[in-house]
Amino acid sequence: MLLRSAALIALLAASLGLSGCASIGPQSLDDTRLHYNEVIKRTTEEQLLLNIVRLRYTDTPSSLAVSGIAAQFERTQSVGLLPFFTAAGGDLNRSFTAVLPQAQIMGADRPTFSLTPLDDQEFTRKLFTPLPLDGVIYLAKTTWPISKVFRLYLENLNWVPNAQSASGPTPRLAPPAGDFLRGVAALQTLQDRGAIVFGLQEEEEQLGGSLPAGAVSAANLIEATKNGLEYRPDAKGGWRLIRKNSVPVLRVDPDELNSPEMRTFAQAFHLREGATELRITQEALFPFRSALPKDGVANLDLETRSLLQALYYVSHGVEVPAGHRARGLATLTRDAAGRDFDWHEIMRDLFHVHTATERPANAHVAVQYKGHWFYVDEADQDSKSTFSLLVELSRLELSGKTGPGPQLTLPIGR
Repeated sequence: MLLRSAALIALLAASLGLSGCASIGPQSLDDTRLHYNEVIKRTTEEQLLLNIVRLRYTDTPSSLAVSGIAAQFERTQSVGLLPFFTAAGGDLNRSFTAVLPQAQIMGADRPTFSLTPLDDQEFTRKLFTPLPLDGVIYLAKTTWPISKVFRLYLENLNWVPNAQSASGPTPRLAPPAGDFLRGVAALQTLQDRGAIVFGLQEEEEQLGGSLPAGAVSAANLIEATKNGLEYRPDAKGGWRLIRKNSVPVLRVDPDELNSPEMRTFAQAFHLREGATELRITQEALFPFRSALPKDGVANLDLETRSLLQALYYVSHGVEVPAGHRARGLATLTRDAAGRDFDWHEIMRDLFHVHTATERPANAHVAVQYKGHWFYVDEADQDSKSTFSLLVELSRLELSGKTGPGPQLTLPIGR
């Protein structure tokens, strides 16, 4: 009996050694990586939606970044012999005559999550910094619809307002946006049929006045080249210092100049008739429409929004439950006639957040706030694409966080 039990123990130990140690590393990664990925994606989206809802209620947004995950896997195994006693007749004093083989395997997953509060000076600066001109052009040249990019990230275009007061806490008076939306819709149609192209045009700028011939040496010529500059001879035998700049432009198909969409676009943004190349600038025009030339302008002058302003803007696509409206928990906007303003007029085809009293089954992303559920419908492709763009831009704008900053480290499973 003892020999047979010992042989069984040896067999169990061999099988444990062969099957356990070799597979725990790869198998653990296979079992957990995608689960962590899914949880981080879901909670990132929920956090962004929660902040958008907070802004609609004029509450302060707050964010935590998952700055690290350290997953620790442990596995222990043991084998042994457990003696037990048998009784023959009534003799209880006999020593044990049998053993019970035992095998034990235990595993543990102890992940540690490092959460960093995003509330330091660097984060705040990025949150309030308007998107640079090259960032807008980059987005416009990607596959994102131009109307979505411009509606999200432009305060105005050629000083035609895009609901500018909606870039902060909810205004009490409805902001003007009709001309902007009409012009951008026409621009989107032109983009859809390939009638416009964003590109770069090289321009030369002279720095300072002319220099006498003897003032420029060979070393000066080399140093200028290193800095992207160029010395050129002028007509008087001297030198001019030239800098080449790449300027973004919007090129228009000449065959489209008389199309209804191009006329609508030109009329909405006061463009010069017949212009086929529009220089794109940032806050270069005099900030009053009355100062625009009577024959129109040949450029698109943009004033961009910051990430926080874009989030405030889309927060007006959040439905406010009737009970919250009655209690005055969110600011109500009225039109010029004193009637309730429907923000769907501005947010149409861009972003819409529904509300429900119970967790919705058809939600792409959902959060609970002030006793109600707020969610983006999984069938609403326009809102989903806008939300996806905001998630990616949030990562792009805020992922460059530097500096020490406090961290909250949570060991799980101990």
